[in-house]
Amino acid sequence: MLKGVPKILSPQLLKVLCEMGHSDRIVIADGNFPAESMGKDAIVIRMDGHGVPEILDAVLQVFPLDSYVEKPFSLMEVMPGDDVETPIWDTYEEIEKKYESRGKEAIGHIERFAFYEEAKKAYAIIATGETALYANVMLQKGVVTD
Repeated sequence: MLKGVPKILSPQLLKVLCEMGHSDRIVIADGNFPAESMGKDAIVIRMDGHGVPEILDAVLQVFPLDSYVEKPFSLMEVMPGDDVETPIWDTYEEIEKKYESRGKEAIGHIERFAFYEEAKKAYAIIATGETALYANVMLQKGVVTD
């Protein structure tokens, strides 16, 4: 156990977050996301008993978002024709604005299949038990300036 580090951040996840460099990406995936097949070249961390919001909040406490790109926080767009509501995105926005001075301006959307292609290039994918649909988040790491 460490002081000041959210308990949900496992030793494996902390190691991965520390290993990541500027511009590396991590995906926090919902329970429907094909984490294992998308993560063939990534580190896949299983956190099935947790939802995306609690993991996102913990990660953003220690993970700087990239200030050199316009949208370092990306969500998977809802496919046209899918009758899906995404209230979890409001939750993400509330979490993100606690840690990112740009607020929701740093949040972007990536078309579903383009999101999958970008996820294949991620450094790591966290597989969660999140049941909300279109609840996937991709974060691009920035630099620590303190």
